[in-house]
Amino acid sequence: MSAAENNKSKFLDFLKTNPRSVKPRTGELTEIRGPYYTVMGKRYLQDVLETMGPYIDSLKFAGGAFTLLPPQALQEIIDLAHQHKVLVSTGGFMEYVLTQGKEAVTQYIAECKRLGFDIIELSAGFITLPTDDWLRLIEMVQQAGLKAKPEIGIQFGAGGDTAAAELKAAGTRDTGQAIKQAKRFLEAGAYLIMIESEGITENADPWRTDVVAQFIEELGADKLMFEAADPQVFEWYIRNYGYKMNLFIDHSQIVQLECLRRGIWGTQSTWGRIQGVH
Repeated sequence: MSAAENNKSKFLDFLKTNPRSVKPRTGELTEIRGPYYTVMGKRYLQDVLETMGPYIDSLKFAGGAFTLLPPQALQEIIDLAHQHKVLVSTGGFMEYVLTQGKEAVTQYIAECKRLGFDIIELSAGFITLPTDDWLRLIEMVQQAGLKAKPEIGIQFGAGGDTAAAELKAAGTRDTGQAIKQAKRFLEAGAYLIMIESEGITENADPWRTDVVAQFIEELGADKLMFEAADPQVFEWYIRNYGYKMNLFIDHSQIVQLECLRRGIWGTQSTWGRIQGVH
């Protein structure tokens, strides 16, 4: 099968849909959230992957949720994801580990490697981390044979369901500064840059669509993954930038997102308008 499979369904395969490349993909990625807002164990995940696995590229734990799971249950989730060619990410737990000191960071990376994680996300929504230290973390992760995925945003205090009023009071950072930082991370070999939604499409009225445009113009959409865990948000990204955008969503939204990517369903503003070259 070619790198750009025809993606015809076994059912109604005479109907054309937008083409999707096969896994492992280097673009048009979909990352889903694992257990956080709802519990997810092996059997729940198995249903998700047996039905929607071809459209899922990575599974991300949120809020340190994996630290709460029994070791066997965590291992089963990681192994099951790998069986379906789905990478597994720690989510942004590193910023908590950083409060424990350098030795804890070293042990954390080694333990993630031992368990079979593929991606360590490096976020700093609640802490202030110098760029050079961030670069050292990227190097440490890569030396362990894992993918480093820094998360960057413009909103101070992002990433923990903080009330909108508190975030507004905290303020935002300069977009240009964030882009320069992201460029350095990519030059250091970062796998992707995760763009935090808060301050852009979450707890922002109006949405800061100008920030999205600046990131894409300066870095290229293929180097970025946008947090879009709300149907209105991922619909906006696809409507404005095409169905191949790299997006992070909740696992409950995978069917809705893939229908939109394929151009087979949508709202009044997207119906019949999401097109690719067939």
